Amino acid sequence: MLRIAIAQCNPTIGDFEGNLALHLDGLQRAAQAGADLVVFPELSICGYYPGDLLEEARFLDRAEATLQDVIDATRRLPGLTAVIGAPRRNPGPGKPLFNALLAVREGRIVAEYHKQLLPVYGVFDDGRHFEAGPETACVLPLKGMRVGFLICEDGWNDDLRSYRVNPFEKLAQADAQLVVSINASPSDVGKRSQRHALFQAACLRRQMALLYVNQVGGQDQLVYDGGSFAMSPLQGLAFEAARLAEDFQVLAFEGGRFLRSDGVGAPQCIDQTMATPEFHRRQILLGLRDYARRCGFGKVVVGSSGGIDSAVTIALAAEALGAQNVVAVTMPSVFSSAGSVSDSETLCQALGVTLFRHPIADLVREFEDGFATAFGAPLRGLPLENLQARVRGAILMEYSNGYDALLLTTGNKSEISVGYCTLYGDTNGGLGLIGDLYKTEVYALARHLNAQAGREIIPAAIIDKAPSAELAPDQRDTDSLPPYEVLDEILKWHIEGSRLPADEAQAAARTVEQLSGTDTGAALVERICRMVARNEYKRRQSPPVIRLRSRAFGSGRQIPIAVRY
Repeated sequence: MLRIAIAQCNPTIGDFEGNLALHLDGLQRAAQAGADLVVFPELSICGYYPGDLLEEARFLDRAEATLQDVIDATRRLPGLTAVIGAPRRNPGPGKPLFNALLAVREGRIVAEYHKQLLPVYGVFDDGRHFEAGPETACVLPLKGMRVGFLICEDGWNDDLRSYRVNPFEKLAQADAQLVVSINASPSDVGKRSQRHALFQAACLRRQMALLYVNQVGGQDQLVYDGGSFAMSPLQGLAFEAARLAEDFQVLAFEGGRFLRSDGVGAPQCIDQTMATPEFHRRQILLGLRDYARRCGFGKVVVGSSGGIDSAVTIALAAEALGAQNVVAVTMPSVFSSAGSVSDSETLCQALGVTLFRHPIADLVREFEDGFATAFGAPLRGLPLENLQARVRGAILMEYSNGYDALLLTTGNKSEISVGYCTLYGDTNGGLGLIGDLYKTEVYALARHLNAQAGREIIPAAIIDKAPSAELAPDQRDTDSLPPYEVLDEILKWHIEGSRLPADEAQAAARTVEQLSGTDTGAALVERICRMVARNEYKRRQSPPVIRLRSRAFGSGRQIPIAVRY
């Protein structure tokens, strides 16, 4: 019987002291639990994904030193084998590094495997720095069993859909009984079920059991959800670790089955399926906590317009960091409704968040006067609307600089897509919490937050009011855009397409097909697509957003700015 410890941890890129502590703690806990094998995630020594830090000699030197410290620590833990992820220098031709898995026992490397499939699509860029490993299986005899190793993408090609190489098949040919896969697999809507379906099919096809160990935590715009799991042809999904949280668990494996750590009976496998709004909530909370912590911010500031986007952002920030660490600022202008202030006050009182009032009418008037004096013409229309947003953005950045608070931008994916935002105004900030949520999803999340709290933390007046930027008299979003229920379906179809979950893809395609049946509808679809293309320059200069969907703006969608198409 083989006892295996799952060290589902949250490493930080470049924090070698902290990452070493994570490994030493995992080793010690595994030894105390009587484990034979402890498994850490992909590139756990340095954190995933380091990007061009991998080109810095000092970074690599520190990674090597940290790896050696972990190897040395195993000398004191006889009988325990540790599986670790780390960059390794390539002494031969090709890229300078390998993305490596090392099996370490009693101060020695007893097996080393190099990732064979290097993704360069979506948010991944492994091929930029790493050389593909040899197309051979890596199998380690352990406690009378043959344990094979994979790294993340290596396990995703058993149907040969994306690469000509199939590392999973190589392990089957090498008679591996158990596959251990180390991963840094980012989370998005539907990713968990996709993983389970893909690996269950592979395990059945190859008649091998699998232990999948995944990283957890937020890193820039990506969030890794953990959810490490064990799967076998005899059991299907036998075990799943916590989602969106660190976890440490011990399982046993014998006779092709996963068992409880004492070897008696199957492990408990709790259904961790989440409703979509709850998934959005938990992923954003983890993403914000880790982003703020890793960037050294203890407090955040948000501009409060009295609208749905800023309300949801403030509510999420208060839950993630504590209301005492969130500041909101309402900045009414001559066009602001009474509700923009009163609804902000009601919201912040319900949350326990401090709200400051900073009117902008006088500041805007000074800009108007200065413009007319300098250029001989009055400031009106779109330039005046944008000025108000930019004055607000400047005030928020003043607060951010003056009080060392991270400014959270409040744009949603619908507005960001079509450029319904002001560059250097409401796009100011260090992080966007809802920038990968369409407007209709923001409303759904607001209702979910109220239901989850058991009370009205986001006032019904905010949820029910017609969306408006309030930058001109009686302005409504529908003056410039179709209803969000229509706009969001067009955007999903155009931006994400086949990457959508099947039900969303079908709904979006139906909407676009119906619209395209009339001249007016076809013209609307074309106009929205042009708006998306025309506003790439804004998105390129906007803060990162926490990724929730398979194709988020940022590194997940790369489109030229200057293009005719």
